[in-house]
Amino acid sequence: MKRIIPVILLLLFLAGCYNSGEPRERVLKIYNWADYIGDSVLEDFQSYYKEQTGEDIRIVYQTFDINEIMLTKIEKGHEDFDVVCPSEYIIERMLKKHLLLPIDTNFAHSPNYMKNVSPFIREQIDKLSQPGEVASRYAVCYMWGTAGILYNRAYVPDSDALSWDCLWNKKYTGKILMKDSYRDAYGTAIIYAHAKDLEEGKVTVEELMNDYSPSAMELVEKYLKALKPNIAGWEADFGKEMMTKNKAYLNMTWSGDAIWAIDEGNAVGVDLDYVVPKEGSNIWYDGWVIPKYAKNPKAASYFINFMCRPDIALRNMDFCGYVSSIATPEIMEEKIDSTLNYFSDLSYFFGPGADSIQIDKIQYPDHKVVERCAMIRDFGDQTKEVLDIWSRIKGDNLGVGITILIFVVVGLMSGWMIYKRWQRYNRQKLQRRRSRRKNKRMKK
Repeated sequence: MKRIIPVILLLLFLAGCYNSGEPRERVLKIYNWADYIGDSVLEDFQSYYKEQTGEDIRIVYQTFDINEIMLTKIEKGHEDFDVVCPSEYIIERMLKKHLLLPIDTNFAHSPNYMKNVSPFIREQIDKLSQPGEVASRYAVCYMWGTAGILYNRAYVPDSDALSWDCLWNKKYTGKILMKDSYRDAYGTAIIYAHAKDLEEGKVTVEELMNDYSPSAMELVEKYLKALKPNIAGWEADFGKEMMTKNKAYLNMTWSGDAIWAIDEGNAVGVDLDYVVPKEGSNIWYDGWVIPKYAKNPKAASYFINFMCRPDIALRNMDFCGYVSSIATPEIMEEKIDSTLNYFSDLSYFFGPGADSIQIDKIQYPDHKVVERCAMIRDFGDQTKEVLDIWSRIKGDNLGVGITILIFVVVGLMSGWMIYKRWQRYNRQKLQRRRSRRKNKRMKK
């Protein structure tokens, strides 16, 4: 994920300057998250497209880091991106607003690789369906994962990390980082607030995370306000690096970032691990869609199909650390690691025969972990209220380190101003003395 410079050079090469005279059907405009596609995959798609259609295709590749910015460009700006990769709640919102085109699954020569998507994943995506619009006709899941706790085992016992309670534990004050994500924060707080009810089976994680009633939002705000003093900072991407440098001990983060951090930590002797807390958490899904204003839906459908080819899915997984939705025997065999000292039940994802296999439990959560997790849906009309809560919680919280730095700078500036005033006072005092002496001499 840190191969930034090669990716930037690749994007510059592929994007170039758009030639308005070029036939639009010879251009594919892709809008994706940063660091979310394997090396040379775009060039290989160009070759695949040429083989399948006999046509050349030029790629204009752009990246975004906030779902809502991407959505605004399409909904308000009518940007003609051909294929984009929003998260599940934005896919649901786009379906509600009729902003998506169906994905073509009929190809002249190529197999339909989209059939390789795990039935479990397709079932989750179909929960986003709207009247007359089955979601899996409009969206194909690309990557998925969980939200949980990345922790430093030298400072945090495994038993502490097993519960969301560790984030509210005062002994870790100033050593906790949270994803700058209002949705994850909302889900975490409401799950923790109802930990006892969950344990007693009175409510489900799915019901809690999708409860936007006034009483639920009031409870979430109360718990997040109690959490805030413990937080060293809200992060979008730097958390995993802070964890590898022993500058933070706990990080509420996503599974893909955790995998990267654990690998980097091992290289420098920092023992990190990741767990989905016992109370439960959310499972998120990012998927390929074709926006309403796309000018080349044909190439977009070919691109989505290509991304579902097992070898391409593996390359993308290895690059970004997240988990592909593709569930073929080739991928399962490639991911089996006989050196692991545990077995996982992944029959829900790969099907019969995968009920006890050795695969990384962070990338592929065990069936029992998935059972205590759920997808956070679109907040809908309550989005503004939830964002208002998030705004009040974050306020001007800049993190403990930055706050201390600000106080130090203000203190130094105040001291400097006092010193300068003292100097000016002394100069004026000296000038008055000289003036009095001069007046005395003149009188004599």
